[in-house]
Formats: sequence, C-alpha cells, structure tokens
Amino acid sequence: MQEKHMVNDVLSMYNSSLTTYASVIAETENQQLRQTLQQMRDEDEKFQYQLFQIASQKGYYQPAQKADPQDIQQVKAQLGGS
Repeated sequence: MQEKHMVNDVLSMYNSSLTTYASVIAETENQQLRQTLQQMRDEDEKFQYQLFQIASQKGYYQPAQKADPQDIQQVKAQLGGS
C-alpha cells in the first residue's frame, strides 16, 4: 500500500473517530468520564490536524475549493444566521 493511501486511511479513521466522540460525549452523564473522553478527543483532534498538514504539504490531500462569500451568506440566510 502506498504512503498516500495509508495516510488518507488514517485521516479517514480519525475523522470517523472524532464524530463518534461527539456522540458519546453528548450522551455521557458521568462528569469524570465525560472529561476523560473530551481530553481523548482533543488529543485525537491535534493528531488529526498534524497529519492533515503533512498530507497537504505532500500533496496527498487536496481540500475542497474554498466557498464563495456569496454562497456562505446564502447558506447563513437559509439557516437563519446573520
């Protein structure tokens, strides 16, 4: 397996993991467990971002094109934002 594919697989895994953390944290009543999960999520977010930066620098990951400001305003208006 090429490095590019491995990096993208790990990024995908971490993105999925971060989504799972959000769900679990939202449903956790025990404050100590909640804080532990939040700390774990924060560390995973840091690692994911570091890996994303490396992947981006190597050309392994190309983010989507930046949204046009007019499109952003349209979405905000549709969602009731200012």
